[in-house]
Amino acid sequence: MTAFTIDLSPIVTLTAEQFDRLCAANPDIKFERTRAGELVVMAPAGGETGRENVELAADFVVWNRKVLLGVVFDSSTCFRLPGGGDRSPDIAWVEKSRWEALSREQQQKFLPLCPDFVLELLSPSDNLHTTRLKMQEYLSCGICLGWLINPQNQQVEIYRSGQPVEILQSPAALSGESTLPGFTLSLEWLWK
Repeated sequence: MTAFTIDLSPIVTLTAEQFDRLCAANPDIKFERTRAGELVVMAPAGGETGRENVELAADFVVWNRKVLLGVVFDSSTCFRLPGGGDRSPDIAWVEKSRWEALSREQQQKFLPLCPDFVLELLSPSDNLHTTRLKMQEYLSCGICLGWLINPQNQQVEIYRSGQPVEILQSPAALSGESTLPGFTLSLEWLWK
């Protein structure tokens, strides 16, 4: 279930438009594009990672339905980041006014913005260094809060705009802080 990054620069620079056409022509393959134009081919998640992803996403959906402050997205959603990359975090959230500012056409395509919040769940086949770089990319493009959850090491890395990364060992819960007001994500089940 490994992701592969392909550097196409020796033969072509993969533009946003070419990336869109590639995705449309291959709807059964999940792609990302780095800000440098590299193509990332994503493999499907394994059973354990898929189960963990949906458990985490459910908490965000339930909270968001109660507060109606924004929109929650799953890992199949691609964000066209201001820095040039096209990324699909495992879970993303966009504040309601930012979502509503998009035209109907923009809402239906790869979203032309950086989420306010992202969560990346490290699967056993993911590369930690590469995923940390992806979190830094989100930061440089404007996320307010990001969580990199590493079940194998029972760690969470918290990314906040303008602050150093905070690393927590086996936290029982995470607070959505001012980005996700009133949201608390319980993680005790994940560390068992």
